[in-house]
Amino acid sequence: MEGLFSVKRKEQVRTRYGFATVFLCSTGRTEFFFLPRHGEGHEVPPHRINFKANLRALSALGVRSVIATGAVGSISRKLGVGEVGLLDQFIDASKRHVTYFDARPVHVDMTHPYDSGLKEKVARAASSARITLTRGLTYVSVDGPRYETAAEVRMFGMLGGDVVGMTGAPEAILANELGLRYASIVVATNWGAGMQERVSHEEVVALMARAATKLKRLIEDTIDSL
Repeated sequence: MEGLFSVKRKEQVRTRYGFATVFLCSTGRTEFFFLPRHGEGHEVPPHRINFKANLRALSALGVRSVIATGAVGSISRKLGVGEVGLLDQFIDASKRHVTYFDARPVHVDMTHPYDSGLKEKVARAASSARITLTRGLTYVSVDGPRYETAAEVRMFGMLGGDVVGMTGAPEAILANELGLRYASIVVATNWGAGMQERVSHEEVVALMARAATKLKRLIEDTIDSL
């Protein structure tokens, strides 16, 4: 997604959890912050992302609504390769256990991890732009950086998962702990392991690049509607 938006300036935001790189951007009507979760140049692997610093930096900048995007493998026929979806639930199959509440027993309700009002804004923007958007998807979050085995994909499907990715649950969890409205738009870049011959990073990058213009329109239209 880097290079897609009109950038006004770059900021390094310091938090108690480390630094986060953030870009102030504009739709032409509305200013917003873009935070590349993998760092500039997509150099940080998923298991090394400083999710705590990223979300805390957004909160410190006054952000109250977060629209995330992500490449996912589709593990159900609800979302075909190249199609765009909107998450409704997640299953955290990772081992990260990310939280801001390590030192005290705070139990945040996660019944509905994605904000209903923000999801409706995304859906309306998609409808206006005539972008087909599949709703009601369940995301299975894994550690990475490896892709899943065919057996894992079959298991995730039996658990009710529709798509699988490496960054979704930590962000959603921390956003909810900070009281941020959070929604996540995903693009299916491939079928899950065992549903196609093999999965490669090259195909994921190529398909995400083809979807970039559509995502830009959807995100900017949603931002302008907030």
